[in-house]
Amino acid sequence: MIDLSRETEALAKRIAAARSVSVDDAIRQALQAMASEPGVSRERSRDRSPAVVAASVAEVERIVAELSVMPLLDRRDPHVIADDLDAL
Repeated sequence: MIDLSRETEALAKRIAAARSVSVDDAIRQALQAMASEPGVSRERSRDRSPAVVAASVAEVERIVAELSVMPLLDRRDPHVIADDLDAL
C-alpha cells in the first residue's frame, strides 16, 4: 500500500470526481500519461518463443561449460569458505 499525503489524496479525489472515475483509475490514468513521456522506459514483454528460449538455454549451457573448465582455486568446502567470510 502506498501512503499518500493529504494534499495528493485530495487532488486525486478532485480529479476522479471531475472525470467521474474512481480514485484508482484517476491515479492510474495520470501515471500512464506520465509513463508515455520521453525518457521513461517502457516495460518490455519477454519473448518466450521456442527459438528465443532455445537460444537462452544454449547461452547458459555455453557459460556453464566455460566455467566448468576453469581451475578451482580454493579446494576447501564451500561452507568452510563461507564461515571464514562470516568471521571477517
